[in-house]
Amino acid sequence: MADEEQLAETEAEREDISYALNPQAVARIIYAVDIGDRALFLQEMSALHPADIADLLEQINAFDRRRLIELYGSDFDGDVLSELDEGLRQEVIGLLPPDVLAEAVRDLDSDDVVDLVEDLEDHEQQTILSALEAGDRIAVQQSLTYPEYSAGRLMQREVVMAPEHWNVGEAIDYLRDQEDLPEQFYHIVLVDPRLRPVGNVTLGKLMASRREVLLRDLVEDTFHVIPVTQAEADVAYAFNQYHLISAPVVDETERLVGVITIDDAMAVLDEEHEEDILRLAGVGEGSLNDRVIDTTRQRLPWLAVNLVTAILASLVIAQFEEAITQIVALAVLMPIVASMGGNAGTQSLTVAVRAIATRDLTGSNVWRFIRREVLVGLVNGIIFAIVMGIVGIAWFGGPELGYVIGAAMVINLVVAGLAGTVIPVALERVGIDPALASGAFVTTVTDVVGFFAFLGLAAVVLL
Repeated sequence: MADEEQLAETEAEREDISYALNPQAVARIIYAVDIGDRALFLQEMSALHPADIADLLEQINAFDRRRLIELYGSDFDGDVLSELDEGLRQEVIGLLPPDVLAEAVRDLDSDDVVDLVEDLEDHEQQTILSALEAGDRIAVQQSLTYPEYSAGRLMQREVVMAPEHWNVGEAIDYLRDQEDLPEQFYHIVLVDPRLRPVGNVTLGKLMASRREVLLRDLVEDTFHVIPVTQAEADVAYAFNQYHLISAPVVDETERLVGVITIDDAMAVLDEEHEEDILRLAGVGEGSLNDRVIDTTRQRLPWLAVNLVTAILASLVIAQFEEAITQIVALAVLMPIVASMGGNAGTQSLTVAVRAIATRDLTGSNVWRFIRREVLVGLVNGIIFAIVMGIVGIAWFGGPELGYVIGAAMVINLVVAGLAGTVIPVALERVGIDPALASGAFVTTVTDVVGFFAFLGLAAVVLL
């Protein structure tokens, strides 16, 4: 009995640290909303991080969401808007009274405001921009002039910088005198007289050094400057590749205009990975909160493409109608060959798309990678050919059918390994997103080759 109680306590502790919303806490919040008890509601909400509040808004229905926001009133935290799924953000903004919305966005960093307004309609953008102070509004408007998905949209304009000739004491005195420092920053950016960044000094080194030490003697060895027009995917790659914490952003004259921090770069990296997964499945970039019509519109084109590939595979099968009529076992075994080829192709495709996204797959190692996947397909094909050969003999009483399905299995798995690597590489070379289009092509190849090899060999050997 004691062991069972200890096990139950351990399970409860695991649930407490799982970072998922506690169902009991959610129930108490909804109860407070139901009875309109604002004091109880605020007490329960005060324990939640803005990201958790965003999760809560995403998980409850539209009716409860409206009532919750109404009860929240002027205490609504603007950071929640930054954490919300884009598909839901516009709805929540529409539910907030103008004065509450204005107060909510006023304390946000400029990069969060840019992320907030860039996908809104013009009149909604103006509502939010009008709530900002003149300097902040100009900074956000300037960021919106940069290309979408560029460093200029990703950066925050609040930068802590110092002249390169300062010492530690001057920098500390300067920081203490400032009233509008960013809530979080990791570096002081050193600039020359033309406001061009020349180095980063970490706060740790600053605080650990004597006052008379020059800042230029404390700069980090790794220092990367981000052009304002650089694609955000490249920015995220640089942060991940070089273990950056923050990096200054410069305009076309190389003057400092902003800074990108690791949280924003990692958010982009996460979005890129999520986008690749969704595109590989042909479901677009939707979310759980999308409407039925929007989700249907995203998925319909790729289902249509899959229909075309299925028709092509059926045309191949139709060429061997006589063989299938005479040997019914062929119809029983056909799906096995196609399914194994499809799964093997998807495995190679997933590895290839991931390697392309992380830039591990380059021109110098592409042929080695292709050769490896083909050999893996060959080895797996031989193993499963032996298995299916034995199954075919035991199932249908003769060795010929076992030989046929075994040979077809080897052929299709080799082709699957080849298609799963060559197709995404070729698409990437011609400028097409391999995550978006590779799946349909690989499925077509493995289905057509699998059916053709199996039925073709059966027609030659068995008839």
